[in-house]
Amino acid sequence: MFTVKVEKECGCFKRSDLINNLQIESKDDALSKAIEMKNQMNEEFCGKHDFDLVEFNDNFVITFAQDKPSGCCGGGHCS
Repeated sequence: MFTVKVEKECGCFKRSDLINNLQIESKDDALSKAIEMKNQMNEEFCGKHDFDLVEFNDNFVITFAQDKPSGCCGGGHCS
């Protein structure tokens, strides 16, 4: 069994019809559902947060995306 979970439920998530901690038998189906949810959250929510998807053991976790410092490409060479 695989779980699709939202790490932190923002207000938009709580007001949506999305369900946290979905249990899905197939890994492929769980990944597809997690991608679908992440995309819906990025496209339809208020835009205060961006969302990423990470796999951890048998979980697909939707997390808040990490912000890059402005003006930096994130390559590690900017100081």
